[in-house]
Amino acid sequence: MSVSGVTNSKLVDSNGRVKTGVLTAPVDEINYLDYDLRSVMDRPRSALARRWRFNQFQFISAMGPDWLFGLAIVDLKLVSSAFFYLYDFRSGDMLERSLMQPLAWRTEIAPQPETGTSVFARGSTRIAIEAEGHSRRVTVADGDRVTVNLDFQGDTDPLRMTSQAGYNGWVFTRKSAGLPVTGSVTWDGRDYHCGDDWRGAIDWSCGYMRRETAWNWASLAGKSADGRSVGLNLAAGVNETGVTENALWLDGRCIKLEMACFEFDRYDPSSPWRVTTTDGLVDLRFVPSGVRKERMDVVLMASNFRQYAGTFEGEVRDPDGQVVRIAGLRGLMEDHYARW
Repeated sequence: MSVSGVTNSKLVDSNGRVKTGVLTAPVDEINYLDYDLRSVMDRPRSALARRWRFNQFQFISAMGPDWLFGLAIVDLKLVSSAFFYLYDFRSGDMLERSLMQPLAWRTEIAPQPETGTSVFARGSTRIAIEAEGHSRRVTVADGDRVTVNLDFQGDTDPLRMTSQAGYNGWVFTRKSAGLPVTGSVTWDGRDYHCGDDWRGAIDWSCGYMRRETAWNWASLAGKSADGRSVGLNLAAGVNETGVTENALWLDGRCIKLEMACFEFDRYDPSSPWRVTTTDGLVDLRFVPSGVRKERMDVVLMASNFRQYAGTFEGEVRDPDGQVVRIAGLRGLMEDHYARW
């Protein structure tokens, strides 16, 4: 695993190259237009190609014993999309909204992962994620149906990393989990309020991604039985060229993990999952309760997406071998194929 700092606070250096590996310092700007993007036959790509081949997305989630909320803004240049949903574990209701915009109209994800604002707007719907270093504020106004106000705090030790993607591409990601979150969601007259046990996760990703890819992903955020804040991000199938995006957070401290292994039945959505890591620090069972899914297959783009809300059981360990029991914590599992 390579470890590097970013001394000029930009991801792409003066030679048009990116630094790969785990990044020890914040990246203030993703100056992707300075990247020396080339074809597979080493021909330099135009400024227009550098702009249009660059993808960005941001996903946030807040979860607690009673309900789970997820939200994403995605900019694929030819199209942008956004979704937000709430799964109520008490009633089993899945409340969700999905929207799209051609040519990413009224969509902006500022290329500043630490301080930038992400916005998606369509009609009477406006979604915003505002970053301020160690905190993020999430707001949604969807006519008179949905109002969201969530604040994420304590984001002091995120995982930042860059990995090679395909022959000439790369992906940068900044992830945090187990963050204290406050606020509320109002949906069609139903009020949902974050309690003391609510925790959240943030995923800010961008890059020149593989044209066709697939991955599994796990995210957990909550408080253990002994009162510790726990966060987890695991993935397989993406961001694995020399380094992984896998990490465990205990009381806000980021602990890097090795490869993740997912065991599940893709064709039986009610069956449990098992996820482990090759370093022996994670061994968890996940029971799905609700799912948000979509299938799209058009000329240039395709997506087969399933994101499950459910419950984790098992254990994680810190590098000293101390066991943290996971019992009844809410989280997410994802199975996703994408062509973009």
